[in-house]
Amino acid sequence: MSIVIVGGNECMTRQYVELCKSYKCKARVYAKMERGLKDIGTPDLMVLFTSTISHKMLRCALSEARGQNIKIARAHTSSMSALKNILQQHAVTA
Repeated sequence: MSIVIVGGNECMTRQYVELCKSYKCKARVYAKMERGLKDIGTPDLMVLFTSTISHKMLRCALSEARGQNIKIARAHTSSMSALKNILQQHAVTA
């Protein structure tokens, strides 16, 4: 399962990827909007940490996901616990 994480803390990027690996998922993290979100591809799941991203970045991520068969999960906090809860809901059933 491939996952794109939008938002979150930059210093926790490696921890997000390692947690996803423990659920046998391949993750890509976009903590900042450096070059846009044009290269997200078609992941199975998009995780949005809404407290740590701008409105512009949120709109850009949702417009990239529109028209594709991508599940979207939102979490207000960008903690490991929030990501773990999302992975338990989506990665196990996939």
